[in-house]
Amino acid sequence: MDFVVDHLSWFLSLHIMAFTAWMAGTFYLPRLYVYHTQTTPGTAESERFKTMERKLLRQIMTPAMIVTVLVGGMMSSVPGLVDWNSGWWWTKVICVLGLMGFHGACSKWRRLFAEDRNPHSEKYYRIANEVPTILMVIIVIMIMVRP
Repeated sequence: MDFVVDHLSWFLSLHIMAFTAWMAGTFYLPRLYVYHTQTTPGTAESERFKTMERKLLRQIMTPAMIVTVLVGGMMSSVPGLVDWNSGWWWTKVICVLGLMGFHGACSKWRRLFAEDRNPHSEKYYRIANEVPTILMVIIVIMIMVRP
């Protein structure tokens, strides 16, 4: 615990960098799905999208999510840093859980694309692409403004 307190700025920096990487991937992956719906399964173009989607999810998004959650959890354990009775904190936590759920949905969609079994339309992914933006706006307002 003392280690976290003594190095809080470093942990906060790591948390912000990981969150930024996670969000960048979370914004981009549904956009890849939009374009992937426009390809014919089995074509070289479709296979290229499968590779891009897999690498983005496994090599960038998932590690960034794990670091974001672990470091955020460590920082929230610092006494006095979080008012556990305030609404802004629980709103943020709920939105982070929602973002993690969206991450899980992206994983499921990627698996379906990999199996050439995508059930959704281009419009579906265009709408889904807005979800992480809304959650990010709420998360940042809750942590910075603390209304």
